[in-house]
Amino acid sequence: MRRFWPQSLLARLSLVMVAGLLLAQIVASVIWATQLRAKTEADVKSAAQYLGQGAASSIRFFKSLPPSYRSLLIQQFREMGGTRFYVALNRAEVTVREIAPQALAQTALTALDARLRNDLPGETKPRLAFAWPDQLVVSPDGIHVGDLPEAWVRHILLLKPDPAPIVVIQTELEPGNWLYLATLMPNPYFLNSNDPLSPDRLVVQGASLAVVLLLSFLMVRSITRPLAALSDAAEAFGKDENAPALPETGSREFVNTARAFGAMRERIARYIKDRERLFISISHDLRTPITRLKLRAELLDDDALRNDFEEDLDELDVMVKGALQCVKDSDIHENPAEVKLDTLIRRLVRSAELAGHSVAYEASGITVRGKPLALKRAIGNLLDNALFYGERAEISVCASEEWTEIAVRDHGPGVPEDAVASLLEPYVRLDHGRERNGAGMGLGLGIASGIIEGHGGKLMLANHPEGGLNAVIRLPA
Repeated sequence: MRRFWPQSLLARLSLVMVAGLLLAQIVASVIWATQLRAKTEADVKSAAQYLGQGAASSIRFFKSLPPSYRSLLIQQFREMGGTRFYVALNRAEVTVREIAPQALAQTALTALDARLRNDLPGETKPRLAFAWPDQLVVSPDGIHVGDLPEAWVRHILLLKPDPAPIVVIQTELEPGNWLYLATLMPNPYFLNSNDPLSPDRLVVQGASLAVVLLLSFLMVRSITRPLAALSDAAEAFGKDENAPALPETGSREFVNTARAFGAMRERIARYIKDRERLFISISHDLRTPITRLKLRAELLDDDALRNDFEEDLDELDVMVKGALQCVKDSDIHENPAEVKLDTLIRRLVRSAELAGHSVAYEASGITVRGKPLALKRAIGNLLDNALFYGERAEISVCASEEWTEIAVRDHGPGVPEDAVASLLEPYVRLDHGRERNGAGMGLGLGIASGIIEGHGGKLMLANHPEGGLNAVIRLPA
């Protein structure tokens, strides 16, 4: 599930809100549908009982008439109109093509049958069914309801434009005489009232859900956009880019955060400038007494003592220069640009080859965004270490969707595993490093690591399986 979980805050909040709204909509729809179904069933039962009461009264009335008067009375009903039922007399039961089985229709027929059996004599057995108007036959001869004169059914049945299911009641008055009643339920479209997924309801629910989701997305976006701006500003400040100040607009919490971030950035900038001035002042102030001490040491008559003084002063001078170089090299003021790694690395390789070293490199065609001079110093420091301690080096570049990796491998003795973690600390040098390069100060790897971290990347050191140390620069793609 973690693979499908979004990474951005906007996507996470949007997903949670969408899922929550959909779940709430589904639960509410289920509860509403259950209540609607119960209410509809109660209404249908009540309507069927009311209809059954009228049908039972009509059946009793026609049964009480002499058979010769029934047809005449039915004709008068048709001419007058306005009756509750379409009434016909048939010689036999008419086969009715019923509608597809539905629970609500069966509930209506059950309630209607119970009412008729309760109100009619015990020997009466009515035949009940629901049928669609376009499939309804009204006589054994096959006469269709649509073939009847419009005046006979105009106020009784709904044939067009939106047909409603018709209740058909047939009962045998005497052998060979069947009374045929056809009518509508009090709510003709009662079958649709029980459908929570009817098109009109789906449109209303879908429109309301879309509006809520749109407003929720806009609200979440308005909340997360300042956070994205804050993240971009922090990343730009970490890379020493001149990013504009955060706008102090939006919610009160973000305005306070923007002000605090701006104040923090100003304090850090002042600290960096003060640090530069401090180290420059220290370097300047120390060089004068060191030079003065060197001149005074030349006046010493004792050669051994003079040599000791000069050696100590040289070490002190190297330490001062190294500290100043560490500050300057780890804080290079450049504007980021597109850097072609092939061009940059080939210049370093060419300089190493002119000095008599062997460096293997194959072009990659990869470009990164960064500070050209700073990247050159970082890769150059790693290459210098590889050539000092490993005699020959190999440089390779590869890229993925997220990272670009620059590997610098030497063919030296490697580094003890317990000492790898301490190599990036300043002034840390191993025994074989002092033997090969006595003038070094152990600052190269630390400077390179600071530059890479300033680009949002990481410097990783590890012994190569085939021997030697492998330094990998990983930069954001």
